[in-house]
Amino acid sequence: MRIEVVNPNTSREMTAAIGRASQAIAGPGVDVRATCPAMGPASIESHYDEALSVPGLLAEIAAGRADGYVIACFGDPGLDAARELADGPVVGIAEAAMRTAALLGRGFSVVTTLERTCGRAWDLAHRYGMAGFCRGVSACDVPVLEVEAAVDAVVAACRSAVAADRSDVVVLGCAGMTEQRPEIERAVGVPVVDGVQAAVLQVESLLRLGLRTSAAGEFAAPPPKPYSGVLAPFGVRRELAASVRKTPG
Repeated sequence: MRIEVVNPNTSREMTAAIGRASQAIAGPGVDVRATCPAMGPASIESHYDEALSVPGLLAEIAAGRADGYVIACFGDPGLDAARELADGPVVGIAEAAMRTAALLGRGFSVVTTLERTCGRAWDLAHRYGMAGFCRGVSACDVPVLEVEAAVDAVVAACRSAVAADRSDVVVLGCAGMTEQRPEIERAVGVPVVDGVQAAVLQVESLLRLGLRTSAAGEFAAPPPKPYSGVLAPFGVRRELAASVRKTPG
């Protein structure tokens, strides 16, 4: 079983950390590899960054190197498009983290990086039906590429969120926090959920159950058509559209 964890930004250091955390949690016989695109933003901290991260992310998915995929950015960029494209399940870390947290208490707080990304987290909580469990979204105000070394700031933000929101669980709102999860949990004193590891195990579970994204409706393979300009390589070939997710397994 092969699972590819795609970090949609181009930071190789962050991708390596995501890979270590992913491999540490995977079950026996599961080959987990973390990758990042050759093109895209160095970090994802705005709607603009998120939009321009999607082509590189989809190029990684289209390569078809794995049985299932994780999108390792808390905005879950390109998730719907990736599900159309992939021949196997695709899970975003925000959805995985929120659904996992809802199993652990009456309510959770999301602690993300920059304040400007809080609205996106709320959007996803509503989209995934998790708004009733989400008691608050707050930021530690540390940039994405600096968050791995800023554990004290993340811990302080988590403690503040638990007290202000009266939450039972904390959701870490950035893939760059993944290796710090145990330390943060010890310091905060409530369950702390990292979406990277949660998503890896959810993809693994879906694969072991023999389940994949349904092709019966909007997540069927995209219709074939040419694309122009710099997006010409992303045009969907007829043979690809005919082959994606037509057989179980």
